[in-house]
Amino acid sequence: MPDLPTPQDATEAALFSECWDAVLAYADLCTSGSTAAAQLGREAFAHGIREARAAGTGPVRGTARRPARLPRIPLLLTSVRTTAAAWEEQGQGHKLDPDLRLWLNSDKAARYTGPPLQRPLALRGLRDLQQADAELLWFTEVEALPLSLVARRLGLDPAGAAEELQQVRTLFRDRCHRNHLDTPMDAQCRSYARLLDAVTRSSAAETPGDLSRHLATCVQCAEAAACLRLHGGSLPGALAGGVIGWGGLAYLERRRRAAEVRLGAGRPGSADQAAGEPEDGEQKARVARNGLLVAAVLVSVLALGVSLMPFGGAGDDLGAPGGADRQPVADPAPPLPSAPSLPPATSKPAEPTTQGTKQPEKPGKPEDRNRHTEPQGTSSPTDRTEPDETGDPVCRVEYDLVNQWPDGFQATVTVTSAESLDSWRVAWSFRDGQKVGQMWDASVSQDGSRVTATAADYNKSVPAGGDLAFGFLASWHGKNSPPYDFEVNGHACAMGS
Repeated sequence: MPDLPTPQDATEAALFSECWDAVLAYADLCTSGSTAAAQLGREAFAHGIREARAAGTGPVRGTARRPARLPRIPLLLTSVRTTAAAWEEQGQGHKLDPDLRLWLNSDKAARYTGPPLQRPLALRGLRDLQQADAELLWFTEVEALPLSLVARRLGLDPAGAAEELQQVRTLFRDRCHRNHLDTPMDAQCRSYARLLDAVTRSSAAETPGDLSRHLATCVQCAEAAACLRLHGGSLPGALAGGVIGWGGLAYLERRRRAAEVRLGAGRPGSADQAAGEPEDGEQKARVARNGLLVAAVLVSVLALGVSLMPFGGAGDDLGAPGGADRQPVADPAPPLPSAPSLPPATSKPAEPTTQGTKQPEKPGKPEDRNRHTEPQGTSSPTDRTEPDETGDPVCRVEYDLVNQWPDGFQATVTVTSAESLDSWRVAWSFRDGQKVGQMWDASVSQDGSRVTATAADYNKSVPAGGDLAFGFLASWHGKNSPPYDFEVNGHACAMGS
């Protein structure tokens, strides 16, 4: 696996940091695990940087025209796609996302490497822009960075950045319109080309019924409509899908959410705050909320202290009879099964529990005591046992949450087996009602909160000390706690550190 290139100067070092974040985000979408994502990202980054440097030092065609090329981040993202295609050809496709593998072997992928006039319109239009204009358009539309931040990064006047962005959008539209007319197309598409240009120029123009029906069935003209329509919010999707290809819309959403987390773009006035201008009102409100929280904690502590005070002593002035017979509140019988296993010094027998007799609790390890706590009605079978923490476990599990979005997530499971396996079946439980929808390198079945992954034909055998791994996509609502109670072929596994 190649090392990352060394920056040539401080400016390139800053660009490398930003570009690597984007490359890794897309590589993570293209692969089935974090390890493969890092490997794909490093190979694609090294290849893309070499290509960018070669293009920057190459001869200039003509007297004033630069060679047509993409800005650095889109160039590196296309390098991720081409590196993934090389993996597929070299027999490393099992590391890639299954949907990406289907796409790479379809006619859709061939459009990005085929004849130039057949390539997506957005890709051709972005290449035709000057470097600074293309970067302004990509940073604001796809990377979702605040315009003021992009203006300072590109050396533009912040006061006129909005007007310049609108000019670049119009210029991009004109390039796409010209390229659309140059694209080989049939007679029906040619007859709609000028009508499509007229309809997309105005937000108030209505699309005729026959054109609307044509756009619903013609991919080429639908892509052109997305590039030519500057209103309605279609431009970011057209850029991401046309330049990146597979996973473009998912990358777009991921970058938007990353910008919201990193820069606070979801709050009012966030663009100014991202530019280094925090609002005093929000800071004061935050301080007030923190003060109320501290006060609430103090009141709770005082209330707890009062509740723990023994009643019925010599200073008890309540005058209630039988004060000597009342038990102090601070000395009850142990109410929870997580208490130490020493017998209480009371005459009242403790309530028998199945878990308490088979799995004595160990004080000082709260994470072990809560490990098998399940919602009511979803308890595990009683024949499951915890791995022996004093000896070597039969297996060890690494659970990696690769990515998460509002109603779904991607995860990988890696199991290291101390014994050789002729076949395997990995089972675990979810706490919060998560549902597995798709799994690769294993077949899946789910019964309530219990999930079982069964080996595929090609990865059944695992040597002693070897690993087995698989990934999956699942849905979640409200909370997405990590799974627990892992087993391999019925033997309990320890969680990796």
